[in-house]
Amino acid sequence: MKRLARPRVPLIGLLAAALLATPLFATAQPAATPAPALIPKPVSQQALPGQTFTLQPWTTVGVVTSAKERKAAYRVAEQLSSQLRRSTGFPVPVVPAVGTIRLSTNGPSSLGAEGYELRVEHSTVTVTAATPEGLFRGVTTLRQLLPAKAEAPTRQGGPWKIAGTKISDSPRYAYRGAMLDVSRHFFSVAEVKRYIDLASLYKLNKLHLHLSDDQGWRIQIDSWPKLTTYGGSLEVGGTPGGHYTKADFAEIVKYAGERFLTVIPEIDTPGHTNAALASYAELNCDGVAPPLYTGTKVGFSSLCVAKDLTYDFLDDVFREVSEQNPGDVLHLGGDEAHSTPHSDYLTFVPKAAGLVTKHGKRVMGWQEIAETALPAGSIAQYWGTDDARSRDLARKAAAQGAQVVLSPANRAYLDMKYHKDTPLGLDWAGLVSVEKSYSWNPATLIPNLPESAIAGVEAPLWSETLDDIDKVEFMAFPRLPGIAELGWSQASALDWTTYKDRLAGQGSRWDVLSVNFYRAPEIAWR
Repeated sequence: MKRLARPRVPLIGLLAAALLATPLFATAQPAATPAPALIPKPVSQQALPGQTFTLQPWTTVGVVTSAKERKAAYRVAEQLSSQLRRSTGFPVPVVPAVGTIRLSTNGPSSLGAEGYELRVEHSTVTVTAATPEGLFRGVTTLRQLLPAKAEAPTRQGGPWKIAGTKISDSPRYAYRGAMLDVSRHFFSVAEVKRYIDLASLYKLNKLHLHLSDDQGWRIQIDSWPKLTTYGGSLEVGGTPGGHYTKADFAEIVKYAGERFLTVIPEIDTPGHTNAALASYAELNCDGVAPPLYTGTKVGFSSLCVAKDLTYDFLDDVFREVSEQNPGDVLHLGGDEAHSTPHSDYLTFVPKAAGLVTKHGKRVMGWQEIAETALPAGSIAQYWGTDDARSRDLARKAAAQGAQVVLSPANRAYLDMKYHKDTPLGLDWAGLVSVEKSYSWNPATLIPNLPESAIAGVEAPLWSETLDDIDKVEFMAFPRLPGIAELGWSQASALDWTTYKDRLAGQGSRWDVLSVNFYRAPEIAWR
């Protein structure tokens, strides 16, 4: 890692600018009893009157699990226990078998990989799942049932009460992702971990890292070392960039995995490749290396499709990236290849895809890859804006048997401005308010796309204007939890009026977590 994490500071200037768009005088609203602020909304939740549970100094976390799942289940228990120790000051030990808080992976297989049941009664809290991953999802719900101050890094005063409730829950879609662009601006390991922590709170399970682009190459490749030492040296604006050593990347993968997020590395090709082309002259068709690029334009670079060396290069890169990442998917990009002749593009993608599968990974790419023949198990990522061509590409992917991940830029791109005066972000896909980001149904977004072809949703965040994690948080929150709910909750649960009330209840939790979120004026934050 070539850059230390930046210190976290309040976004005073950003918040001041955002407040300019907020009415100075608002009509007072009558006080209302806060609704349970669970996001994503569970499949079912039933109140158990008179069954309030209170954390006490003698509270324990008990684990019931198999020998095979012991390590992962105990890790989930320790994560919960550690946080409760920090905020309550209670010992909260993790113990085998029965505890005051009971975590079990001995639930029925019908719960699936991520499903869970949670029951809060006067004397016990029980989370039951069939896997450690399901247990983790249940614990994230339990954390939201606790007072917001339970997330504090230091000891707080009680009481620590949870209203009696019974919850049964499982996800709608198997793929629920967040993408972080670490190429336009580089983010340290600590900053990526921070984003993982926040994403995992809302049951997201994929972390898509955009590791290469025109402005920088961010992952160590031993066989082509100048990709990072030179190609990763700068970022947008000409400031120093950075890259992840193999140890750094392993740390990210491990940290994400412990929170049940699978890392999906992206090496963007054949366009968005100036950092690579600048690092090695021989990769260019004319043998001349372009200068490093620190602007924000797109579509001007391309690998040389006719050169055999291009595929030797990609073979090395995909091999080393695959070796560094245990997940079964490698994203080859494929978007905005405006400088690659179309006939060359149609030649390139199948050859690049073949190299991905050669190294035991499934192919993922942006929607444009659907113009070519795709290997079995491929995933196409829709990033359209309701335009006919993008929708047609999604349907072409599905017709080949590929799955489709939905990332509509005019709804799910977290770097789009909230309103015209938002001090960060872009607006090429339109202005994306919190309501607009939430108010769509993945199953009906693209007409005639079979729901069986939809793998899920992802919220990309591009970093042209974002150079530290505070600014990332400002653009991601409060919209990221809404995308998470679209991927997890049933279609019948998707309602803006009730969602914005639940979202309002997250405000105090984000304050405790020091999240630099945009206090959208349409939300009655509490």
